[in-house]
Amino acid sequence: MILPQQAMRLRIYLGENDRCDGSPLYEAIVLKARELHLAGATVFRGPMGFGHSSRLHTAKIMRLSEDLPLVVEVIDSREKLEAFLPHLEKIMGSGLVTLDPVRVLRYGVDAPEPDAPGPG
Repeated sequence: MILPQQAMRLRIYLGENDRCDGSPLYEAIVLKARELHLAGATVFRGPMGFGHSSRLHTAKIMRLSEDLPLVVEVIDSREKLEAFLPHLEKIMGSGLVTLDPVRVLRYGVDAPEPDAPGPG
């Protein structure tokens, strides 16, 4: 897969307790992105945060079971991410979704041909 140098980053902010048909919402998002052959997706877990409700979510020792913040990042072309948004709308309740431009410097590494000399 070739990713354009001028790509987009979709960021989805949600809580780890958010669900989609009984499964974690972040899993549903990543699996749908993979199913649609997007370039890549990563889930980041935050130790602290708050959203529209202003309720503080934290990973302090006495509150380990709290609903910690998550960010799902998906990188691809604008067209592919725009096509992904209706799928996201169907599975997501509340949360924040942003879309911003990124400059792709490197994406993946092609393995050298078996008979090709290595670097150096």
